Amino acid sequence: MADVFTAAALAILAATAFGLFRVLRSRIAVERMMAVQLLGTGGVAALLLLGAASGVAATSDAALLLMLFAAFSCAAFTRGEEDTPDEDPQPTKEKT
Repeated sequence: MADVFTAAALAILAATAFGLFRVLRSRIAVERMMAVQLLGTGGVAALLLLGAASGVAATSDAALLLMLFAAFSCAAFTRGEEDTPDEDPQPTKEKT
C-alpha cells in the first residue's frame, strides 16, 4: 500500500509542477497568487500521502503548516489588493 501512496504523491507533485510552471509564466499578479495556492494544495496532498506511506507523523504537521502559510499568503495578497488604488480609474462625469 505504501507504493500506491508514493506513486500518488509523485503524480500529484508532477501535476503541481506542470501547473505551477504554466501559471508562473504569466505576468498577472492574481495568476501568480494562484500559483502559490496550487503549490500549497499540491504540497499538502503530497506530504500527507508520503506521511501515510512512510508512517512518519511529523509530515502531517509539516503539511498543516504549509497549508497555514498558503492561506495566510492568500489573505495578505487580497488585503494588499484592497489597499492599492486602481491604476486606471474611471473618470467621473461632472454635472453642468
